Amino acid sequence: MPTAQEPSLTVSPGTAQGASVSAAGTWQVHALAQGSAMQTITGLLKPFKDKRDVAWDLTAIDSMDHIGAQVFWNAWGKARPATLRLAPAQEEFFKRLEAAGNLELQRPRKQRLTSVMLLGFAMLSFVEHLRGVTVLVGQVVQDLWRFARHPLRGPWREISANVYHAGFQALGITALVGFLIGVVLSYLSAQQLRAFGGDMYLVNLLGMSVIRELGPLLAAILVAGRSGSSITAQLGVMRVTEELDAMLVMGISHGFRLIMPKVLALAISMPLLVIWTDTMALIGGMVSAKIELNLSPLYFIQKLPAAVPLANYQIGLGKGAVFGMLIALVSCHFGLRIKPNTESLGHGTTTSVVTAITVVILADALFAIVFSGVGFR
Repeated sequence: MPTAQEPSLTVSPGTAQGASVSAAGTWQVHALAQGSAMQTITGLLKPFKDKRDVAWDLTAIDSMDHIGAQVFWNAWGKARPATLRLAPAQEEFFKRLEAAGNLELQRPRKQRLTSVMLLGFAMLSFVEHLRGVTVLVGQVVQDLWRFARHPLRGPWREISANVYHAGFQALGITALVGFLIGVVLSYLSAQQLRAFGGDMYLVNLLGMSVIRELGPLLAAILVAGRSGSSITAQLGVMRVTEELDAMLVMGISHGFRLIMPKVLALAISMPLLVIWTDTMALIGGMVSAKIELNLSPLYFIQKLPAAVPLANYQIGLGKGAVFGMLIALVSCHFGLRIKPNTESLGHGTTTSVVTAITVVILADALFAIVFSGVGFR
């Protein structure tokens, strides 16, 4: 098999100005890689870099590939010289190099976003999410009506499984956090009340704050971080693995089998978690009151019903149900919007948790305004 002829350059006599260069041999990658051929060619081409009046003749080249054409293209400053002779087969290589160079020149520059533009994009994104949540709420209402009309065909297993995962499995962490919050709140309140001789009002302060505000809010934040992220990740993984698309192909509704069971399960389990969290927080408060103020647990239990009207207890349970539905809707909304890639899965889960906690706090503020005159003697 004949060996490839080494690439060569022939420069006409005279200086580089007004000179002509002829190329011959094999200008392919395997020939340029032999020995010091590439170093030699680079040294010969260097004096002619960016000189537009040099005549080039490449018709004597035996064979050329894209690597050989790129060597000439770089020496010419990525533009054709004024005088150039090419073989017909070589024209295609330089046309592609010219096209690639034009694409780089036509690439649009990144526009710098101003604060007004960023605000506009944020508002558009908010409106888009609001529209998506509104559509999701409407779908859940339709699915609930369908479930009420045909309860025997409802997703009872899915509801039961979600109650177990979101409710029963959250008893441990809510009990721990509730107990510690009760201890801390009772300890700090006792120190302040002792200075004013109001030790007996510790039950009022602890009961109202825990049953009306802290119990539902703590349970909701814990569920949003624990179960809300789980719901979003579950739907996101189903999107990545194309299970959601497979359900649509089989005629299975996402809303009836995935979203509605989660909304119902959290609406059922959240009030129960609120009762559990309130109980553990009050137990923690009783323990701290016994240690700090020497208030007996019996006195605490006897004083609590008179100190906290029943309306506060009902408001707390209502908050729990509303918070549970909001967490489920927000988590499902972001779970269904996840794109089929792992980066979107992580970002969507994080955004879901932050948004769910924010929505819960906003809803709690709305509850405080609406029921500002309810539950006080």
